[in-house]
Amino acid sequence: MQRLILSKKNQITVASAILISIAFLSKWTIGTTNIFVWSLVIASVLGVAPVAIQAYQALRVKVISIDVLVTLAVAGAFVIKNFEESAIVTFLFLFGAYLEQHTLSKTRSAIKELTEMVPESALKQMENGEFEEVEVDEVDVGDILLVKTGSKIPVDGIVLTGEGHINEASITGESLPVNKKKGSQVYAGTILENGTIQIVADRVGEDTTFGRIIELVEEAQDSKSEAERFIDRFSKYYTPAVLILSVVVWILSQNIELAITILVLGCPGALVIGVPVSNVAGIGNGARNGVLLKGSEVINDFSRVDTIVFDKTGTLTIGNPKVADTEFYTENTDEISGYLASVENESDHPLAKAVVEYIGDTKLYTVEKTDVIKGGGIVAQVDGHRVAVGNAKLMKQENVNLDEKVRADIARFEKNGNSIVLTSVDGKIKAIMGIRDQIRPGVKDVLQRLKKLGVKNLIVLSGDNQGTVDLVARELGLTEAHGHMLPEDKSAYIKELQAKDRIVAFVGDGVNDSPSIALAQIGIAMGSGTDVAIETSDVVLMNSDFSRLPHALGLTKATSRNMRQNIIIAVGVVLVLLASVFFSEWMNMSIGMLVHEASILVVILNGMRLLRYKLRASYK
Repeated sequence: MQRLILSKKNQITVASAILISIAFLSKWTIGTTNIFVWSLVIASVLGVAPVAIQAYQALRVKVISIDVLVTLAVAGAFVIKNFEESAIVTFLFLFGAYLEQHTLSKTRSAIKELTEMVPESALKQMENGEFEEVEVDEVDVGDILLVKTGSKIPVDGIVLTGEGHINEASITGESLPVNKKKGSQVYAGTILENGTIQIVADRVGEDTTFGRIIELVEEAQDSKSEAERFIDRFSKYYTPAVLILSVVVWILSQNIELAITILVLGCPGALVIGVPVSNVAGIGNGARNGVLLKGSEVINDFSRVDTIVFDKTGTLTIGNPKVADTEFYTENTDEISGYLASVENESDHPLAKAVVEYIGDTKLYTVEKTDVIKGGGIVAQVDGHRVAVGNAKLMKQENVNLDEKVRADIARFEKNGNSIVLTSVDGKIKAIMGIRDQIRPGVKDVLQRLKKLGVKNLIVLSGDNQGTVDLVARELGLTEAHGHMLPEDKSAYIKELQAKDRIVAFVGDGVNDSPSIALAQIGIAMGSGTDVAIETSDVVLMNSDFSRLPHALGLTKATSRNMRQNIIIAVGVVLVLLASVFFSEWMNMSIGMLVHEASILVVILNGMRLLRYKLRASYK
């Protein structure tokens, strides 16, 4: 019976509204007292039934809830035969609960939207080579799947054949399509906007990046911050205190109606709901914008960050070295480029790959008698010429003369933070290339926005040489730069900052920087959705999108500000209502309950504003 009544709360609310309307219409039209009274009595009994059941369930676990206060208030109104008050109070309480549930469900719309993006079926290659549609649960790691234009990628995988553009907004929050071809990583829940591809599944079901995102956001929205835990403790003692206050007022004043009114007005409903709705909405906004905030506590800590420490490689820089500066000492640059590319094709060193990529399509020559010089480079016979590719030490070993112009160019390249690759042919210097890791596009603007958001210290830590790190720091306007740092050195430096009462966030790639990510108050991973990034950090910027960092910080500040607003609104309304009971004549139980439910709706709507949060133009 209890379950049936609770399941019909919405219908009971409608019935109460109809009965109250009938009561007042009969009084104002035909003036019939019986219809007026009995309609209100039935409305009161109907309305209090689900409230009383919830009160009983709370008392069974030794909790004095809001439902207990309302049930006692309605019972008291019956005792003094104030059926008008009892009917209106129960209706407003039920209607307020309906609005609360309805608006709260909207704040969880991010989760709903995410889960709706999960594909339900896939085209799987069967033993006969044909593709058949199957439930996505039937796909295993290693299966080959066909994805057509307009379809959702069913699992995480690697492209085997085909090419197309994929909308990865569900993973990164970025709506611009990303080109995918053979060897590219694709993610479940993303959409193939054009082309046809075949992929091999490497993560399925809940193990996909998309599945992990949904799981993390759900866990984060269910977590409680310090503020919420305080409010829970406060409500635990506050609600019985209101009950005691009403009893004391009744004993001293012998005015039961006044005591009952205090029961209704003292309900801390808006206070209890105000902080959770802000957290849920803030986390939901982040999920839709490529930012995973892993819990309410993260929001509180991140909003107070005054120092952000960055790893350099893969965070401030792209992580792949590229040719930045070149100088040729011959007019036949195409031939020298061909010799250089032919030799570097023999090596898998990152600098060699950067050179080959830079030269691109060119005529290649047969390479003979390749000799790899440890710590120096490569010497080989190419098209009848002795070609040496490497550093200055190798050139000296090859008796290559470096004149004043060449030495000046080398010094200039090194000042720019380059690693130097020299090329000589038959003992004469022919070319110099400066190779360095490139700064991520837009990073400087992002760091300026972080400063505008109140971050006082922007620090880079790197294992690279100090000169290279200083160059990056100067270009980006960072506060401090420290090179030659191993992972343990970075952790020790973060401890030093924390000892100075700094609130530190560390931004890294989520792999070799995991100790620092774990140690900082806030660990932020540039993770591309990798398992390590998701597991070790507090905040994940999906797809390593550095530009999401200001949005993440601004969102946490807005969410914390929103929590404080809701607490002020909730406490302020209760204080005003209780003061009105004692110091005004216009306050009664019905008006108090109307204001009380309105305050709940206000804090919910205030929290829901976070779903539409965008970083203000002044921070861009």
